[in-house]
Amino acid sequence: MAGSAGNEEMSCAMVKCGRRLRGRYDPAPMLPRLLAVPRPHAARAGVALGRRRAVSPRLRQWLSAPGSLTARLRLHGQVKVQVISQGRCTLWPQEQAALGCRQGYVREVVLRIDGRPAVWARSSTSLQAVKGPWRAIKGLGTRPLAELLFEHRQVLRDPLVAQAFAPKSPERCHLARQWSRLEHEPDSPAPIWARRSVFWHRGHPLQVLESFAPWVTFLPAGPKRR
Repeated sequence: MAGSAGNEEMSCAMVKCGRRLRGRYDPAPMLPRLLAVPRPHAARAGVALGRRRAVSPRLRQWLSAPGSLTARLRLHGQVKVQVISQGRCTLWPQEQAALGCRQGYVREVVLRIDGRPAVWARSSTSLQAVKGPWRAIKGLGTRPLAELLFEHRQVLRDPLVAQAFAPKSPERCHLARQWSRLEHEPDSPAPIWARRSVFWHRGHPLQVLESFAPWVTFLPAGPKRR
């Protein structure tokens, strides 16, 4: 009974997560170029498979590709960002463990290539961080997060971790609901494989999870370094 209640609470929290956006964003300034607090285990490359499952060589390339994902997607067409939701909500269990808090600030978007949904992405950080080092995430609007992460060289990145969502997990159900409502792709299969990593700025973490539409994994991921 307790487990069932917990799942219902988590599902409810994810449905209520954030607020629908209608073109209005917090005009927060971009991040200042301040030194980050180094972490001994921080790295700019590398990937670990969260679960041991067979993956194709091309999918593995996408899961482990360093640098800006947006830049790699632009090799295949015009990329635009569609903001799905943004705001305060209860974090997923994995996010709580990574960020060290239960409540946080979450931004969910879809990256489209020539209008076709290609990547579903979820960025999460603490409420304290969104008022401080990561406050610029509130004012991004339809600009890609890469403008913050890869134009500020003092931001550090932990290794990438690849994962496949469990078939009936709350996370996968949440993603599938959002994917089914997207224009142009109402019947296309929702992403299953994703990768995540934590970025650090002035000692505060921001986790970014990126999940790939199945059709994207048949495209070349581009050069090993970008």
